[in-house]
Amino acid sequence: MITYNKVMNIAFVPIDNRPVCYTLPKQIADINDSINLYMPERDWLGDLTKYADTEKLFEWLKDLKDIDAVILPLDTVAYGGLISSRRCPDSFEKIKERIYKLREILEKKNAKIYAFSSIMRISNNNVNEEEKEYWNKWGKKIFEYSYNLHKFGAENCKHSDIPEEILSDYLATRKRNFEINKIYLEWQKGSTINACKNGLFETLIFSKDDCAEYGLNVIEANELKTLGGFVKTGADEIPLTLLARAVSDAFAGGILSEKSRLKVAPVFLEPEYKNLISNYEDVSIENSVKGQLELAGCELCEPSEADILLYVNNFKERQGEIVMKVPTDVYNGNWKRPDKPYMIADVRFANGADNAFVNKLFEAGLGDNFYGYSAWNTSANSLGSLICAAVVKFYSSCRQLNTYSDRHFKNLQIIRFLDDWAYQANVRQELSKPDIDEVSIKMKPYEAKVFSLLDTQAKVSYNFPWNRLFEIEVNLN
Repeated sequence: MITYNKVMNIAFVPIDNRPVCYTLPKQIADINDSINLYMPERDWLGDLTKYADTEKLFEWLKDLKDIDAVILPLDTVAYGGLISSRRCPDSFEKIKERIYKLREILEKKNAKIYAFSSIMRISNNNVNEEEKEYWNKWGKKIFEYSYNLHKFGAENCKHSDIPEEILSDYLATRKRNFEINKIYLEWQKGSTINACKNGLFETLIFSKDDCAEYGLNVIEANELKTLGGFVKTGADEIPLTLLARAVSDAFAGGILSEKSRLKVAPVFLEPEYKNLISNYEDVSIENSVKGQLELAGCELCEPSEADILLYVNNFKERQGEIVMKVPTDVYNGNWKRPDKPYMIADVRFANGADNAFVNKLFEAGLGDNFYGYSAWNTSANSLGSLICAAVVKFYSSCRQLNTYSDRHFKNLQIIRFLDDWAYQANVRQELSKPDIDEVSIKMKPYEAKVFSLLDTQAKVSYNFPWNRLFEIEVNLN
């Protein structure tokens, strides 16, 4: 037997310091002992109100040696984070100067750069938690203006009820970010110092977050496509999808072949409804699945040809939301554990598991051919993180590499079940505010069930990193 001795060194810059952005990538990479994942200090990254320290990030990147790939959310290094990209007061000229400094650092690296930049979202609410201050009063009005401007044209779009200074500020921020995105696209066409066939970036993605059918963000996405850009629905999961792509690029040639990637077959539990669109997205769940797999470097196939089956617990009529009290029909089929390797994207609800499905999953057991579960936030979020973990596990388990860590895979699944199922779909509904003592007590019965399912034990603790109920951090000690 020939052993494939590839070790991969990856620099990973998170979007911000949330667990799904900072700790989840490391939890996934740890499944494969041949991956060395280098990450900046968590304190250097942004949060709900703080911007990332871009100078420290630049110095960190500059000092890294012998890196094979860089996973890079461009919003983090340009504006201080994804949320900061909507709030950052810096001028176009200042941001342009900053990203050209970044380019100098990247061009001196002998590494493949996998990057993405967001197309600024337009949330349809009056919540300013992640937006500029005026969103608490004018958010819905700005969304309506954006929607109508695109659908009906400027001559039929009224906005007299939005103060001129607020609308002007909003449009100026959008224009600044859009012009920065066009610079990245120019870099993709060629690099002057270290030119390669793909320009500066091995892969460059423009992401759409919280999409509607019409809007200024859709106009910008279409223009970027016209200019040759690759646009994809999603946001927080994209660094993980790019991590999967980098791993696929590195290992597929040595383990499978350049022309034969990991084969994955989607299996929809509600196949007649796979054309429906998830909440916060603008493509069908079928196309969302296909897009995530392709970007992750996987090859779509029929179930009979698959290395891994991707089961999708999709919704009927509409996607539910437990927190928002939006119901949907729960899973009522007869789940049978597959004989082939399989993973599960539980997207019947946005941001939380389908309890009916999880109960049947627990009854059937997981088996040795289980490659992961996810029900995190949007459909794209769940799919991207799930596929990334499956890709990392698949290559680590191949006999040519044989660097799989079952302990780290089980740790990842403990966290996903406790977060996506126990907390988001159950305990969160019983809390009125972030309370560590209360959540620790309420999670105990779920911990016992998860440990039994995975035939393992761990000490678990919790914290609320942004002091809100939306996300919880599950720590295994």
